[in-house]
Amino acid sequence: MGNILEGFYLFKCSILNLKFEKYLYFFASLGVRIREEAEIIEGEVVEIEIDKSVQSSNKTGKITLKTTEMETVYDLGHKMIESIQKEKIIAGDIITIDKASGKISKLGKSFARSSDFDNQGPQARFVQCPEGELQKRKEVVHTVTLHEIDVINSRTQGFMALFAGDIGEIKPEVREQIDQKVAEWREEGRAEIVPGVLFIDEVHMLDIECFSFLNRALESDQAPIVVMATNRGITKIRGTNYQSPHGLPIDLLDRSLIISTKPYSAKEISQILDIRCQEEDVEMTEAAMKLLTKIGQECSLRYAIHLITTSNLVS
Repeated sequence: MGNILEGFYLFKCSILNLKFEKYLYFFASLGVRIREEAEIIEGEVVEIEIDKSVQSSNKTGKITLKTTEMETVYDLGHKMIESIQKEKIIAGDIITIDKASGKISKLGKSFARSSDFDNQGPQARFVQCPEGELQKRKEVVHTVTLHEIDVINSRTQGFMALFAGDIGEIKPEVREQIDQKVAEWREEGRAEIVPGVLFIDEVHMLDIECFSFLNRALESDQAPIVVMATNRGITKIRGTNYQSPHGLPIDLLDRSLIISTKPYSAKEISQILDIRCQEEDVEMTEAAMKLLTKIGQECSLRYAIHLITTSNLVS
């Protein structure tokens, strides 16, 4: 999820899939924030020169960057010229260049040349010209999930497996090696675990095998916050002949904080339906609202909301 809300991950699991992919969902709700130092070049663009006499595939050029203390000219290759043109970088912009990858990022426009950008509008961002040397080391933070690390290390094509959909089963040996490596990073201060939230809907559909996995996994110091939802009372635990509250094993219930809910009142249902009508730009009579409220009480609120869309399309 770009910025991953500082490691807060929310996954609503399909229970039938969780039986076969419980490792995937559990470790996908655990984030790892990894810190590393990268060498970058940061400065204000003074001038960009591109040699247009050569073929487009072999463009070369020069870029002049400065800080408050120094000014240097760097040679540009074809790919970096394309990046500059794509980012629409011009003189007066403050940019950073990653020396390892050659990635160019525009931070904003220089305060010193703000008068040259009067027509840029309120969205223009102005920053101070960098101080010190052009080349510097900067801490870079990457946030990934444990599952993504599992996939990268368990497939021959590495991180490309994330895009190919080749997630398969993670071998216990790989899982153990990654746990050891993450533990080393934590001791060195290079990484930290960011527990997320794993939301399991219709938890009574889980069988005893899944509950055994959850019990064991929740004992780990890296366990995420697990939120379970169900609408069952006393019911049978799947895979056994025993009955228990909500279809959960007693030992798991003892570790859980139960938050009871109650059905919506007629007034609350009416308010929700009214908000839905406003969102879909639907006008409803008072008699129709009363009928939908009654349907919401006798059937379900979801069914009543769907009737709003259907009725609007038919009319």
